[in-house]
Amino acid sequence: MRIALFALEELADADADSVAGRAGRDALAAFADAYREYAREHPGRYAAARLRLGPETAAASAGVRHAQMARAILRGYDLDSPDATHAVRMLGSVLHGSVSLELAGGFEHSAPAAQESWDWIVDSLDSLLRNRSTT
Repeated sequence: MRIALFALEELADADADSVAGRAGRDALAAFADAYREYAREHPGRYAAARLRLGPETAAASAGVRHAQMARAILRGYDLDSPDATHAVRMLGSVLHGSVSLELAGGFEHSAPAAQESWDWIVDSLDSLLRNRSTT
């Protein structure tokens, strides 16, 4: 469990550093890129960060800070409360799914390159979020 907490702290720090001073698509891309970079550089720690924690441990972990950063980025898209929660969950699901497939070698056997797909995913998330905006 300690490695999971350590990894969550590292990931939250990496994301915080990457999104500082950014907004909108730029913040979303920086957040996503830091997430992916962390997983690629530290695959074992990334896997540990995905471990299920008890409610009290999770509430006291850096996972809360990571989710708050995601919510802060998403505030720039002017989503109402239920949509903001859905968006945080979608963001986590899409990033984790793509990173997990990439780490498992799922994108090595066909074109386009994984980076091109990653950029397409981030652009698509940005477009979707802008179109879901309440304004």
